[in-house]
Amino acid sequence: MKKPTWVVEKERAKRSAANETVWLFGLHAVRDALMNPARQKLRLLVTKNAADKLAEAIEASGMAPEIEDARKFSAPLAAESVHQGAALEVKPLDWGKFEDVCATGAGAPLVVMLDRVTDPHNVGAILRSAEVFGARAVIATRQHAVPETGALAKTASGALERQPYLRVTNLADAMETLKRMGFVLLGLDGDAEATLQQGIVAAGTRPIALVMGAEGPGLREKTRETCDQLVRIPFGGAFGSLNVSNAAAVSLYAATTAR
Repeated sequence: MKKPTWVVEKERAKRSAANETVWLFGLHAVRDALMNPARQKLRLLVTKNAADKLAEAIEASGMAPEIEDARKFSAPLAAESVHQGAALEVKPLDWGKFEDVCATGAGAPLVVMLDRVTDPHNVGAILRSAEVFGARAVIATRQHAVPETGALAKTASGALERQPYLRVTNLADAMETLKRMGFVLLGLDGDAEATLQQGIVAAGTRPIALVMGAEGPGLREKTRETCDQLVRIPFGGAFGSLNVSNAAAVSLYAATTAR
């Protein structure tokens, strides 16, 4: 009997995920990954200089580094990658089930949801802010979003190893799941009537999901409709626009200090 198309696609995606690897680069990102016991590490390429700087982390990891010529660094990285003589091939981190992390994970009952935010530098900065303010997770979709990449890890400055970054198939479905778990979903929208502060106060003691859209298009219609409330960050000047990573930092600060 022929398998349904959706079954075939699911099996193909599972096989692809099992074979997926990521090249991390840069001294900070590589050091944090080497020191992370939860990270499956496959291959370490370093120059002699980088190996000296990472000596403690390399020893702790138990890996045997491959020493590279600084002039002919062979890691498969983009030409513009500032690798500092260090690259590490790894498997993506497995943080466990989405519901479990959001319900009982470390940190405050607070998560960030990203609607088609595709710039790895923005997502990396959001991961850093989420770690600083103790959020349980940053959530994005499997498609039309940033996967684990070297650029993301470098911008996150180590946060990728410690801050859960969860990928879901359908953002609206994940939002509905969080609603059933008791979360209040606050969607950031510059044209909203209510302010972020008002939305946080109205949420009371309930856990909060901050839903952020990509710069330009903002939140998609389905995402907007699924939010409990749309809120805006008030501004005092004539220009009232923040990029998504700055908006996330402001929102996380507000959510952790306003109640």
